[in-house]
Amino acid sequence: MVSGSRIGRRARDEPDRRSVEPMDDQSPGAVRQVRVVIVEDHALVRQGTAELLDHEVDLLVVGMAADAEEARRILDTARADVVLVDVELPGMNGIALAGVVRDAFPDVRVLVLSAYDSYAYVSEALQAGAAGYLLKTASGSELADAIRTVANGAIVLDRAVSQRVLRQSPTEGWTASRHAGLTAREVEVLRLIAQGMANKEIAAQLGLGRRTVEGYVSAVLSKLGVETRTAAALYALDHGLTPPHRRDPPT
Repeated sequence: MVSGSRIGRRARDEPDRRSVEPMDDQSPGAVRQVRVVIVEDHALVRQGTAELLDHEVDLLVVGMAADAEEARRILDTARADVVLVDVELPGMNGIALAGVVRDAFPDVRVLVLSAYDSYAYVSEALQAGAAGYLLKTASGSELADAIRTVANGAIVLDRAVSQRVLRQSPTEGWTASRHAGLTAREVEVLRLIAQGMANKEIAAQLGLGRRTVEGYVSAVLSKLGVETRTAAALYALDHGLTPPHRRDPPT
């Protein structure tokens, strides 16, 4: 396991002025603490990211790994809320790892931090189960905000990424009026798709049968003129149908 002297420092030394508790703590006035695992094969980047997050009182790095195998060992023993994953890893890549985390640790959210803004990478990451995709050009505060956002159950998509993805994907040329033909229930389903929910989760959320949800999903894709759930989620994100955190590109 890759470790560093700063990892878990705040777990040993509580902040002077604020009470920090795990995310599931309901104590009045407590700061919700998000526990983060960093998976990055470059030691300097890995340690630098940990040091950036160490300045955020409500974020705690509980483990660092250089590859998917180490990450899995950490998740087996450390309670984590968010896994920050690089796309390029030795052995299993970060996108494949996102799928493993979703299957083995369904309560853990995956945020991909990548240098690549192509449709293929974003689409594969979201389909694998990632809750967000952020470029490595993001600032420390933007990264911290993105971690908080995915920990709270929303999708994070770097705006620069979404703009490029929409140009490269089959959704090019759509207009905002496309969702005007959706029923209220279909809009509700679309919003849940954009939050990364599978059909089973949508059914439980809305109190519907899975076959009924499948019918709604098919109708949503047809009316939007898209072929995949990822494209539908991107449409929802781009047209304000769900409130994600999106980082505006520099002007």
